[in-house]
Amino acid sequence: MTPKKIITVALLVTALGIGYYSMNAAPVLSDESHTYHGDTTWGTDVEGAMETAESEDKPVLVYFWTTWCTYCEDYNDNAYVDPDVHDRLDEFVLLAVNLDDGSPEAKQLQQRYNANYPPQHAAITPDGELLMEINGYAETDSFIAYLEEALTEWENR
Repeated sequence: MTPKKIITVALLVTALGIGYYSMNAAPVLSDESHTYHGDTTWGTDVEGAMETAESEDKPVLVYFWTTWCTYCEDYNDNAYVDPDVHDRLDEFVLLAVNLDDGSPEAKQLQQRYNANYPPQHAAITPDGELLMEINGYAETDSFIAYLEEALTEWENR
């Protein structure tokens, strides 16, 4: 084997190793029934979230995310740790949907609310009616305004 081929193979193996490591080095953000973002705990059971929202008479905030999404990390670092955001989030049943999950329920929500790229949020009624959506990243003040808009829509329905 020529030195040029050896260097090419070594670079390829190194690139694949770095890619593999970066995909698997993401922190564990989930357990069996919840996922954790910033200082918030989100449910992952779609049916359970809808039942809870119905029984508590609350809207559902669906958060579409992935482990590789850098803007999702911005939400974790900025919005979800903000006390004013926490106050608004308490008014919702929180449901996180990992777009890489592949479960039928996740796929159905993804298709229904056209969530093709993270981060996206959809505030919905327990029966699935859309109240408000945020496509992409919103700074904390804007995020709070969106949540307040969704709560107003919820109250006026």
